[in-house]
Amino acid sequence: MPISASSALHHLLSMSTIHADTMKPSRSSNGQRFIVTSFFFIVFLCILASINEVRFDSFLRFGRCAFSRAPHYSSEENFLAANSSSTSNSSSTDDVRILIGIPTLPDHYHKRHFLRLVYGIQSPQNAKVDVKFVFCNLTKEDQKVLVALEIMRYNDIIILNCRENMNQGKTYTYFSSLPEMLNNTDGPFPPYHYVMKADDDSYFRLENLVESLRPLPREDLYYGYVIPCPSMDPFVHYMSGMGYLVSWDIVEWIKESDIPLKHLEGPEDKVFGEWLRDGHRAKNRYNAKWSMYNFPEPPTRCTHELWPDTIAVHLLKTQEKWIRTLNYFNVTKNLKPSKLYHIP
Repeated sequence: MPISASSALHHLLSMSTIHADTMKPSRSSNGQRFIVTSFFFIVFLCILASINEVRFDSFLRFGRCAFSRAPHYSSEENFLAANSSSTSNSSSTDDVRILIGIPTLPDHYHKRHFLRLVYGIQSPQNAKVDVKFVFCNLTKEDQKVLVALEIMRYNDIIILNCRENMNQGKTYTYFSSLPEMLNNTDGPFPPYHYVMKADDDSYFRLENLVESLRPLPREDLYYGYVIPCPSMDPFVHYMSGMGYLVSWDIVEWIKESDIPLKHLEGPEDKVFGEWLRDGHRAKNRYNAKWSMYNFPEPPTRCTHELWPDTIAVHLLKTQEKWIRTLNYFNVTKNLKPSKLYHIP
């Protein structure tokens, strides 16, 4: 039976509606499954990320720990500092701290410069040895400029509150001023184990000085070259002014005691010994003779030939005597070759 066009169209639309209705439940079910699957997948990724984060953090901490234990040098300077055996990088309780004060005059610029060269090339191992120049108040305008420049450049000058003198109390002012100058709660105590007064015509070999002090007491010690020259008994008289050393407790005693104040004038080394005698101090004494002696010429009972075990040579009053002494100890042996100079 023939079908009209309108009937055919109506039939087609009916079938499409039925098909669409039957497809709706299927698409809804698939969407729900997709959402559920996506949710669990996201949860899985979060768990995985958390595990990896823990593992990475642990690895990172391990790496930091490993690298923190390994030596690290950020520059050549740090490398040298870490491997240096000099005093400033050592904290051993066996280290020795020594202050050497050299009394001089403000106008003696060339002498100070020369002594800076002599002592600046010496680096005793595991010890701190500070060499400083000591004088009284400045009195000239040029000194205020030139000495200030020295201090800014070298920081090795002590200016005492006194009028310049040799045997009228300068030694007392030097020793008695040190506790107030140097005692610092931020630094080690004592600031120096030993304090020395040394002449500017004495040459001290710092390594030998340090080694001679290591086995000695660090309290109530008096060290030097016994006077008179033939004597070897450090308890009879006193130590020569070429260079004598005391422990820090004696420095503090000089500041606190009235005994030195009552006896300031006279040969400073002899007066110093009398302070200790009258105060019953320096029960520990060390005679460094004949490692300390006067220059061999002219020969006297106080002289000695230059020899390797020398700690100090005294009475170097001329440049010729200084040069002979420095040549004997071969102080320029560590001069490095360079194209910049030629020294035969």
